[in-house]
Amino acid sequence: MHSPLPSFLDASAQTISSAVRHQVRTAMVRDDLVGWVMAGRKRLVTPAGELQFSAGDVFLIPRLTQWDMLNEPPAGGRYEARVLSFAPGLLERFHQRFGQFAATPAVQACASTEADDDFVASFSHAFQALKPPQGEASSTASAAMCEHRTLEVLLLLAERGLVFAPAREMSWAERVRRLVGQRPQAPWALAEVAQAFHLSASSLQRRLAEESASFSQCMREVRLETAMALLQDPELQVSEVAARCGYDSHSRFSAAFRERFGFAPSHLRP
Repeated sequence: MHSPLPSFLDASAQTISSAVRHQVRTAMVRDDLVGWVMAGRKRLVTPAGELQFSAGDVFLIPRLTQWDMLNEPPAGGRYEARVLSFAPGLLERFHQRFGQFAATPAVQACASTEADDDFVASFSHAFQALKPPQGEASSTASAAMCEHRTLEVLLLLAERGLVFAPAREMSWAERVRRLVGQRPQAPWALAEVAQAFHLSASSLQRRLAEESASFSQCMREVRLETAMALLQDPELQVSEVAARCGYDSHSRFSAAFRERFGFAPSHLRP
């Protein structure tokens, strides 16, 4: 019997699918991402204006930017997009390996590129490697293969002048979010998370406070942002999404989700 392959945590693949029009206000993009709209239309809104992407369009969004996002299905159909997300560690390795792009200005806001044959091939190979098969918790591809294929996507984009910024030192709030995000369903405690960073609970609490953040706030953000992503997978029931995000009570989950996003989880399940 083969032992399970280790999960590749520096990139992920997701299909976003919804039969209902929905808007997510002030959505924080935690990782650099590339999205490919397959059906319907995506609108990104900021105080500076609005960008629209229709079926066949490709969009790039840099990490730690905030948007109002609107996904609109076509008449009688479903909105669908495929998304690859890249964690800072992968970006750091990309820049170490491909130093020739050091002088290329990094993507600062949303950018786009053409879904030509080269893009489709590269993106599809990476998506296939990263996306877990139905019913599985992780990809069946090796970590080495996942990294190879995701770096290929980043290289293709860089050769088109589209480069995500090198990784910088993360804030303490972002470090907490990334740790908790590996298991959002777990009953994380402040002391446990602090120990992972070789700090006392009071030291971690103080460092978060210096960033105007708190442990409970970070936990809540991770769980609800994870829930939003999972709810856009039509294969999962709302109750399963709640459980995967650490909510034992369906009513508490629904109330917290509605407070954050302005509509109930069931809105995405017509």
